[in-house]
Amino acid sequence: MSETTPIENGNDGRRARALRLLALVFISAGIAYGIYWALHSRFHETTDDAYVAGNVVQVTPQVAGAVSAIYVEDTDFVQAGAPLVKLDQSDTRLALEQAEADLGRAVRDARALFANDAGYAALVNQREIDLGRLKEDLARRQGLAGGAVSKEEVDHAATAVKVAEAALTTAREQLAANRAQTTGTSVESHPTVARAASKFKEAFLAQTRTTILAPVTGHIAKRAVQAGQRIAPGSPLMAVVPLDALWVDANFKEVQLKHMRIGQPVLLKADLYGGNVEYQGRIVGLGAGTGAAFALLPAQNATGNWIKVVQRVPVRIALDPKQVAEHPLRVGLSMLADVDTQNRDGKPVTEARRDQPLVVSEVYGDPLKTAESRLKSIIAANLAAAPH
Repeated sequence: MSETTPIENGNDGRRARALRLLALVFISAGIAYGIYWALHSRFHETTDDAYVAGNVVQVTPQVAGAVSAIYVEDTDFVQAGAPLVKLDQSDTRLALEQAEADLGRAVRDARALFANDAGYAALVNQREIDLGRLKEDLARRQGLAGGAVSKEEVDHAATAVKVAEAALTTAREQLAANRAQTTGTSVESHPTVARAASKFKEAFLAQTRTTILAPVTGHIAKRAVQAGQRIAPGSPLMAVVPLDALWVDANFKEVQLKHMRIGQPVLLKADLYGGNVEYQGRIVGLGAGTGAAFALLPAQNATGNWIKVVQRVPVRIALDPKQVAEHPLRVGLSMLADVDTQNRDGKPVTEARRDQPLVVSEVYGDPLKTAESRLKSIIAANLAAAPH
């Protein structure tokens, strides 16, 4: 029989203790992870497939023209209403002057129509008086016919009555035709003047729109316009990006969306700042489909060698404007998103209707107010020459 030495017995004892210690460590780690998962991890969904997004406002002209001046360059900061591009105003200025002249002529023509009403009415009155006098003369001559008045004179008097009746009919028709153009209206509201006024407003707007303004406050990007370039309405000139109104589109796997609800808090970190800066966000919406469903070339899965690929759905996350102002972001930056799904009282999809505009640009104002003021002065100037 072989006998074990004390050294071997000691090694076996140490090995057993080491194995027990290692097993205890693994069991403790498993228990710790289980507790961590139960209290924290199972309520959180994370992804690094998240990117900063924002409104990229395209600047396009409303009228055609040649570029005479450019006031901004890429990366410049502009306030809403600041001039960006100016177009040559030669053509629009001539069109505005012609429209102003046409408006003045229309006012004078309408004024003449109203003045003719009185003239035609006086003419009708005169024709009626002449007809009455001639009828009396004819009656008198007919009473004296065969004696002091010859038949020829009676015939002449009858013919004169017929001519006077025809003249009265013509005068009445002229008065009716003139009144048809003036009844129920005034010089200012006459259709001819209204049509000329509309043309004037159109020319005024075209003149105003030769100066292209920044629709929102933000930074200039993607400037493509050049001085001297002939541009058409709708041509993209540049973009304005308001960096104070950004959000994050986080693309979560479909298996991560089960417990996501509108309004849940999100902890975000930007690669730009590393882990030193954290943003507090909240879920405001989930995409209506996966990224693949809305791709330019959607995947065709009706093939024999199909392989299932986990799809991702974009989740819209709103950012705190104060935090964005303290630590500015840029469109397209990478983010790490961690959603706390513990509170599941919200809706899985957005149901609220938006009653107010999402974005409003007030820089254009109402240019027709200025046009109306100038329009009234033109009409008043052409009415002032009316005889009293």
